[in-house]
Formats: sequence, C-alpha cells, structure tokens
Amino acid sequence: MSETILILGGSFAGISAAHYALKHVIPQLPKKEGVTYNVTIVNPSKDLYWRIAAPRACVSKQLMPADKIFYPIEPAFTYASSTFKFVQGSATHVDSAGQTVSVTTVGGEQQSIPYSALVVATGFTTPSPLFTQTTNAAALESTYDVFQQSLKNAKTVVVGGGGPVGVETAGEVAEILNGKPGFMASAPKNPKAKVTLICGDKKLLPVLRESIAKTAQQFLQRLGCDVTYNTKVVSATKVGDQEGAKTRVELSNGETIEADIYIDATGTRPNTSFLPKEWLDNRNRLACNPQTLRVEHSSASRIYTVGDVGSYTRGGVIDIYSAVPVAMTNLKNDLIAHITGEAHKGDRHHTPDLKEQQICPIGTQKGVGAFAGYRVPSQMVWLIKGRDYLIANLAEGIMRGDQFKKEGKWTPIQQAGKAGLSSG
Repeated sequence: MSETILILGGSFAGISAAHYALKHVIPQLPKKEGVTYNVTIVNPSKDLYWRIAAPRACVSKQLMPADKIFYPIEPAFTYASSTFKFVQGSATHVDSAGQTVSVTTVGGEQQSIPYSALVVATGFTTPSPLFTQTTNAAALESTYDVFQQSLKNAKTVVVGGGGPVGVETAGEVAEILNGKPGFMASAPKNPKAKVTLICGDKKLLPVLRESIAKTAQQFLQRLGCDVTYNTKVVSATKVGDQEGAKTRVELSNGETIEADIYIDATGTRPNTSFLPKEWLDNRNRLACNPQTLRVEHSSASRIYTVGDVGSYTRGGVIDIYSAVPVAMTNLKNDLIAHITGEAHKGDRHHTPDLKEQQICPIGTQKGVGAFAGYRVPSQMVWLIKGRDYLIANLAEGIMRGDQFKKEGKWTPIQQAGKAGLSSG
C-alpha cells in the first residue's frame, strides 16, 4: 500500500512543499510492513515558470531570455527518485470522501489519484496571458513573441492596474519604447510612445506608504509613463479583428483611449474552480485556519494550503518561506496520528509578517520598496531585484529546496478537537 502526499501546483509554493515533505515529513512517518510513502506533484506544465520576471520577460527576450524563466521540475527531485512522482496535468475535481483527485493529463487522459494528505498550492491566474503559464513553456514563449512584435510599432500603450505587476510592467514597456532617462531628466524629450498606467486607487502600490508611491510615479514619468488615479478600466474591446487592430479602453471617469496595446494587470484569480465551493472564501480563495493552514471544513480531511491560493496570505514569495514549514509539519503530525492512532503531537502555528514589505523595480535602473518596515533605496532595489528579478538570488535555490534544508525549531501547540484527523 502506498500513502501519497499529493501536491497540486508546481510553482514556488508547490515545489517548496514537495522538498519539505521529502526531506522532513516522509523520513519521520512510521515504518510499517507493506506500506510505502511518496510525494506526487500535479502541474499543467513540466516547468516552473519564474512569474516574478514576467514584466521584463514579456517585453524583451534579450533582457530576459527563456532559459532564465523556465526551470524543469522533475530534475530538481532526482535525489528522491524512489519517493517522488510528477504528473503533468490539471486537477478537475476533489473527492474528499474517497480521498482522490481527478486529473486530466496533458495528453487528455483521465486519472484518479488517491491521497493520504492533500496540499493545494495551485496559485492564481491573471487576466492577461502575459503573466500566467497555462500549459507549457513553448506556448508562453509564443505569446511573448507575438506581444514583442506588436510592441515594436506601438505608439499608445495602456496598462491597467496600480499594483506591483502593473507598475513594473509599465516601467519595462516605457523604457523599451522610450529609452532610459537622461541624467536628472524628468521625462523623455521625444518619447516614441505614450504609455499610460490606470490606477484604481488614489496612489500606486497599496502595500507601500504614500511617499514611496510618489517616488514610483516620478520614476515612471522619467520613462515617459503617465499615471491616472482613482480610475478603473471599465472595458477593453478590440476594434476589428485585423492584425494590429487597436483596443478601445473605456475608463470609469468617462474617457476613452484608443490604444495600440492594452495590458490588463488589474489583479489575480485564484485557481480554485476544481474545489468544492463550500471550501472557498468570499474571494474564491481556499479558506483555511490562518494559524495551522489546515482546511477545516467538515468535509475536508487532511487538506492544507500554501501560497497565493490560500485565504491566510497577502501574497509573495517571502510569505511562502514561513508558511511551508507550518503546513507541512501539521500535515506530518496529522498523518502520523492517522496512521498509528497515537495522540497528536500538536500544531505548528503560522505568524504572518505584516510589516511594510515590497520591492518594485521600475525599468532596468530604478525602483522603490520597503523591507521589514524600512524604506529601501532605489540602488538597493536594483541590487536585490531590478538586475534580474531575483533569479540569481532565489530561482535555483527554490528549485533545490535550499531554504528547507533544516526542519527548524518550533513549539507544539495543543488544541482540542482539531479538524483533519478523521480516519477517512
């Protein structure tokens, strides 16, 4: 008999959870005759897509080549070849009573994968195809090729969304079209294109303080990008179906812009359509206990969540670092109690870091941000993220699971009536 820890999603959260399970969960599960353990990842693509770099990757393959943003998943787990499995496909249904997940593979085959514990790390989808890998690397590269070709002759570009993706994308687009600003230049003298960022709030970058947001606007203006505040994109409609057709962008302030290119960076949509609706919160994220990261609905047993799909997080890679050990430790203790019938060893709790924290490059030279509540100078933003969107600092380490070499110390917290311990 095989006991499977099934992980849905192969991005930062899913890969991190798999490494933690292989290094610190499976070795501590009880040894029983005839029982084996494995970790299985289900993901639509065979590669991890370094989504963080999308704002630069979408505008230039010279600045951000494909080999910097796609990382094969299976080779990262060769150290655990006997206990790791990878299925390229998409989850379509969870049967919590039978503890199985229905999966449609990349070849169209229907599979039913049983699990002893389930980790949902499916992340989110973006309204623009520029920021989401839905199938494989080749498909996204093709999307980038088409976009970059259209960008060459663009005279009017509108970006919707004043969050970090919108700001970063607007900066990259404006720089690739209008060039880098001169010394102390307030704006390009002869911009090739008019780039406009539409922000629904009164300031950019909601997580950061107003003074930092104002600096972000100044850096955008130096690249030839204007910002419109307190305005939302009501609709974006292609005018005709011919190649190079413009997009009519209607705004909530009554204005209409005829744009050569419109980029929707207005937000994200959690990938939860395959989950029971009663498990979701009012934002369609997977609802979980914010301390244990356990799904505590009465119909859910030994189900956990990590990453942006979960209700506990405000997003970001840093949050994954603290969440994965919590979810996987609680999974381990729940599974041990389920297999052995022994008393539960206690929960590990997640404490969110709510300090002001966000790093946002604006073009290839500037940027704004804060870390641990402290403002980060522009040069430091470039050093941390602006050079290569964290590829050198994080990408290969995440693929190897470097951040989870050790289990880490924690204090068990005993709670009565924990959900997720049923013997189903």
